[in-house]
Amino acid sequence: MATISQGNPATPVFARPRVPGWLIPAGLISLSLIPVLAGAARLGELTGGAPLTEQNARFFESPVPVVAHIVAAVVYSLLGAFQFSPSLRGRRSWHRIAGKILIPAGLLSAISGLWMTLFYTLPPSDGQLLLSFRLFFGFAMTLSLILGVRTIIRRDFSSHGAWMTRAYATGLGAGTQALILIGPELVSSPPDVTTRALLMGAGWALNLSVAEYFIRRR
Repeated sequence: MATISQGNPATPVFARPRVPGWLIPAGLISLSLIPVLAGAARLGELTGGAPLTEQNARFFESPVPVVAHIVAAVVYSLLGAFQFSPSLRGRRSWHRIAGKILIPAGLLSAISGLWMTLFYTLPPSDGQLLLSFRLFFGFAMTLSLILGVRTIIRRDFSSHGAWMTRAYATGLGAGTQALILIGPELVSSPPDVTTRALLMGAGWALNLSVAEYFIRRR
């Protein structure tokens, strides 16, 4: 949902005049907090020498991809939220500078996520269905970012904003997934492998559906 443009910045699709300027970035940052805190905890495990478990062994064996993914995803989700601040959006220098950080961070987040999906050992809580979802949405995010760059080079500001919106919505999937998964775990017990995959897929689909709705309205 972050947009990068010059001369005529594309309006972020969720930024409507009726909504207080601070509310949208605050909401996006709030949605990012759970995965940000989870990433910080994972970094703490890696740097603090936590005991090896079945869930974290793959990260200790190959820490570079997961560290790159966490750092890039945190930068992308938090900085991207400020692209929806009307006061900052009107400053073209901010828009360009933020864009030069957001696009590499988004690409690194997506590509490192794909690398982990393809080459890390599949944990017991995952399965082939979730692996397929991660590959699909990882490639979709990467393609959206590439098309976002292509359209801004062509100065197609409307298409640029739409593709960057889709990329950010995909990247923010972890926050929505965390909220969706909290319910079943509090009410009963952790969902089985297939149900968990479907719920996580629903998180990505929900984000993209909301993004597409506002793209069409714009």
